[in-house]
Amino acid sequence: MKIGLYFGSFNPVHVAHLIIANQVLNDTDIEKIWFVVSPQNPFKTGSNLLNEYHRLHLIRLATDDDVRIKASDIEFTLPKPSYTTNTLVYLAEKYPEHEFCIIMGSDSFQNLHKWKNYEVIIKNYPVYVYPRPGFEIENHIGATLHILEVPLLQLSATLIRKYIREGKSVRYMVPDKVLEEIEKGGYYKK
Repeated sequence: MKIGLYFGSFNPVHVAHLIIANQVLNDTDIEKIWFVVSPQNPFKTGSNLLNEYHRLHLIRLATDDDVRIKASDIEFTLPKPSYTTNTLVYLAEKYPEHEFCIIMGSDSFQNLHKWKNYEVIIKNYPVYVYPRPGFEIENHIGATLHILEVPLLQLSATLIRKYIREGKSVRYMVPDKVLEEIEKGGYYKK
């Protein structure tokens, strides 16, 4: 089975993530998408990062009625910080029957050359890239690249967290179940 790995902090998961996943499933030969929750991204500080189990739970709430999408905690048991190259090696060994590929925004793709063992990643895994405003898709590293056509939504988890801290509504930015859980847990208030 061809599985798209959508790595991220998902702090929190929002509708743009879900729209992108749906478009990928509709418009490519990828059969399933695994949202791989990164407990600690080596490029991000963890100061405003919600606990990884809460973030995983929010993804499960957002996707539990879609059999094509899975929330993955695979990086929770791997060494931190989470390096994509280590996760890919682990997944290839654990699931040799699957073909894996990577889904990312053009902002991440622009920095892929800074990732640990990026040469190994691009040699062994196709990369599906969706445009992000302000980040051109230029393949200077020779990746097997598939450019996705998805709606350009200027929505970010950073903006959502800011609105929550300011007491503003994030309705329609996150699925209703996710919003209920964020409010119930008091997430992102500080």
